Amino acid sequence: MKLSIIILCWNDFTVIGDCLQSIYATTRSTDFEVIVSDNGSADGSIQFIQANYPLVKVIENKRNLRFAKANNVGIRAAAGEYVLILNPDTIIHYGTLDTMIAFADKHPEAGAFGCRVLNADGSYQMSARPFASLPGELIAGLYLRATGYFGSWFLSDNYPGWKGQTERTVDWVTGCFILVRAELLERIGGFDEQFFYYYEDMDLCRRIWKSGYSIIFSPQACITHLKGQSTNQRLPAVAFALDNQVTRYLYYYKYDGKSGVRWARWISLMSLTLRRLGYGVAQLVTPREERRNRLDLLRTLFRWNYHVDALRLVEYGEEPNLGALAPTRVMER
Repeated sequence: MKLSIIILCWNDFTVIGDCLQSIYATTRSTDFEVIVSDNGSADGSIQFIQANYPLVKVIENKRNLRFAKANNVGIRAAAGEYVLILNPDTIIHYGTLDTMIAFADKHPEAGAFGCRVLNADGSYQMSARPFASLPGELIAGLYLRATGYFGSWFLSDNYPGWKGQTERTVDWVTGCFILVRAELLERIGGFDEQFFYYYEDMDLCRRIWKSGYSIIFSPQACITHLKGQSTNQRLPAVAFALDNQVTRYLYYYKYDGKSGVRWARWISLMSLTLRRLGYGVAQLVTPREERRNRLDLLRTLFRWNYHVDALRLVEYGEEPNLGALAPTRVMER
């Protein structure tokens, strides 16, 4: 078996059929298997897959294991030389998987690979970035991303001037499409399950680099990612935003220790203050419902970061009490 495709499903009935159809319709020269790791779907997703795609191996986890743990379940069942982590809200373009496998075979120095990702309207979706860092977050928080043109020391959260049009090594690629050598993936232990949602893909790529392999982005292959359509109907946006905050602190604790966690909190407060000011002024000039909702989210994130004891969060899992938000998030973690 050349390729194992792991798709995490959690009530993704509306998108997973198109994803599976695109895989089988566009892949011609690669021997592959598809494994769906299902996190307790109750919308008919499993029944649909079993009725329409009998070749797909469905693993029923019975509950929501979240992203990292559920993908590890699929990885352990994989038999391929390569493992592709693929979101259910993606559409594979013709020849993409064949092209990526051929590309990977030609680059033994690399451990993982990413391809060009498009939004539903055909515009470019950023799917390869520099690693998150405290200096980089400070640069981004101060709206100084353009300093990245002066060298790698000034990179924040993007590669200035690059929109996936050329082949290059990158720090990490997003979890909607990550092709990894199976032997390497097994050796490094798959995803770190403490990153229950967000940062798990970045952490995986960081460990791939640490293992002595590079990560290469290829513009020769392409997918469409219907960003958010596999998640935005299931929990409020603020719940996912707070998940991001939790795993962000876990990430900096893992790589920068206690001081990194403390600095991460102060950078968050600074960045959120500036963003609230910017959105607030814009809302005064031209009021919009979308902007008002964004301001409400930023206020919640500021409150959460202001009240959080970041060290107790990463060491004991203690979060500030924000009322009605807590039960929703605890249930899903």
